[in-house]
Amino acid sequence: MQEIEYQLSQGSLFYVRRGRGVEITRYQGLAGRVEVPGELPWEEEMLPVTDIGKKAFLSKKYLRSIVIPKSVESVGDWAFAYCDALREVSFAGRKVLFGKAVFMECPSLRCVGFPGDSGEDAEGIGALMAAAVTQMDASYLLDAGEAGSREWLGKWDARTLAILRAPDDEGYAKQILCGEEDYESADLETYLANSRKKKVRLLLLRLLWPMGLSREIAQELKKYLLERTKGQATEETWQVVRDELGDRREFYELFAKLGCLTKENAPAVIAETREECPEMRAFFLKYQAEHFAAADFFEEMEL
Repeated sequence: MQEIEYQLSQGSLFYVRRGRGVEITRYQGLAGRVEVPGELPWEEEMLPVTDIGKKAFLSKKYLRSIVIPKSVESVGDWAFAYCDALREVSFAGRKVLFGKAVFMECPSLRCVGFPGDSGEDAEGIGALMAAAVTQMDASYLLDAGEAGSREWLGKWDARTLAILRAPDDEGYAKQILCGEEDYESADLETYLANSRKKKVRLLLLRLLWPMGLSREIAQELKKYLLERTKGQATEETWQVVRDELGDRREFYELFAKLGCLTKENAPAVIAETREECPEMRAFFLKYQAEHFAAADFFEEMEL
């Protein structure tokens, strides 16, 4: 089948005829951002781009964001798999069918967005969608038509609760028996801590974007995070915020707002904040002064 090259500012898209439109078969280049055209030339006419083919953007290590036009109706298996730097995928249409493992091993993915929502809701739904396909093993949530609906949010929460309530050692024995472990994850305590961190990441994300979240579920998520903040038996909530989210103000503000920063643990939290996160440290210092210093003053007055 004849493959045509279409040059972009950085790199090229290759495509073939597919029914009434064309299919992107592969991308070649080092661009950080790619915008797929809605139409491409074929002989004497312009045809709509209807398909992103199987493995079309597989292992593009420099790709950080991509825009998919409204004309696209399907995205093939492993289309964006192993794109280590990919952070944002924006779809202009909602009539899209997805193959398997489309975003497999895309650890940096933060947003898979679809049109129809506005403002913060759109950003939140995009963030929840990205988590569904990268952290939750829930490919059934990659549904362009249902994304953001009450039913979709209900499925997202149901999957999150299943992960939250599962034993921390779930899957450990199988991993050992199958010989898939490395030295670090073979250690049970490390495995348990990583399992708790996985839960913490999801809960923080959901509480950051609480649209459609019931009070009962919100309380369960908050309780889990509070029980694992600095000063508790295990400290995964603080560890995730400190080590992974130090450059994202919305998350360390949420950490404090939820009550994970307390009068008792604030000095240790501030002392452990990494040097490369001065804004987080400044925020915690200010929060401590505004919320806990006043409490100390009134306690002294009572004496």
